[in-house]
Amino acid sequence: MDQQQAQGGASSGGLTHSTVDAITAVVFFIIGAVMMVDNHRIGTSWAADGPETGYFPYHVGMIICLASVAVFVKAVFGKNRNREVFVTWNRFRLVLLVLLPTAVYVLLIQFLGIYVASTLFIAAFMRILGKISWLKTLLVSVGVNVLLFWMFEVQFLVPLPKGPLEALFGY
Repeated sequence: MDQQQAQGGASSGGLTHSTVDAITAVVFFIIGAVMMVDNHRIGTSWAADGPETGYFPYHVGMIICLASVAVFVKAVFGKNRNREVFVTWNRFRLVLLVLLPTAVYVLLIQFLGIYVASTLFIAAFMRILGKISWLKTLLVSVGVNVLLFWMFEVQFLVPLPKGPLEALFGY
């Protein structure tokens, strides 16, 4: 076995540094564009009493967009692009095994509330990735969230996002 295979299967290919730089530049460009559009809506000019609310955030968004374009051009068209593998496909798959369920979890919080979504999130990871028995999965995922509910909602009186289940019990 050669050294690349011993370090995580780099010989199987993957995303290069330049590709990751380009993807990151696109993501940051979108963030900068959203900042510019949103702040243009609330005012980006200089009023009689000083800058409007969106003046500085708008210009920060513009700087982010310009920097993103520079990074993208260098990553895609630069003569000194880094073509070494940044992450192998096998390792990237492991990252996605955590990233995608976490994104779904964040989305579910909006519809089910944080406690039900967290119960499902913990249960899914325990059962699917950990191969933990149903009984332990149920006890831990429900138990942790009942404890968190008691701590935040009852003891600290800190309201967290709730869904239809909590509404049934008057919260």
